[in-house]
Amino acid sequence: MRCPFCAHENSQVKDSRPSEDAAAIRRRRQCEGCGARFTTFERVQLRELTVIKKDGKREPFDRAKLERAIGHACRKRDIGADKIDRLVSGVQRQLETRGDEVRTAEIGEAVMAGLKSLDHVAYIRFASIYKDFSDPGDFAEIAERVEKETVPPNQDKLL
Repeated sequence: MRCPFCAHENSQVKDSRPSEDAAAIRRRRQCEGCGARFTTFERVQLRELTVIKKDGKREPFDRAKLERAIGHACRKRDIGADKIDRLVSGVQRQLETRGDEVRTAEIGEAVMAGLKSLDHVAYIRFASIYKDFSDPGDFAEIAERVEKETVPPNQDKLL
């Protein structure tokens, strides 16, 4: 595998183990050229997914793009990279079982469902971009909905 530091083409695997969710193999490598160490992940890919954008354009599914979007929603929250990776893997597996093409709306809904059970603030942040919130009332509306769904009927609201 090519070294990300010096572009040397050969590296040696120093350690190999399954990821926490067993959906990937994590490998620690050392470059034979510069000696730098780096990590790679090997994942099963059921099929090549094509994303159909809102404007009808098609592009290949980009896992890194999904990781960035979820990571942005989870920024400054107590959510570890392992949980984000598990969510991304779960969403990707869910999408791969649906067929070769997936609409952006399906991706957004799958991410929102995962974030809702992971962290309500991250869920609202993601929803604000995905649903294209235009005023503070949109935030209030979704926050109320989340609160209603999570507070038992016989318990007082916190705010």
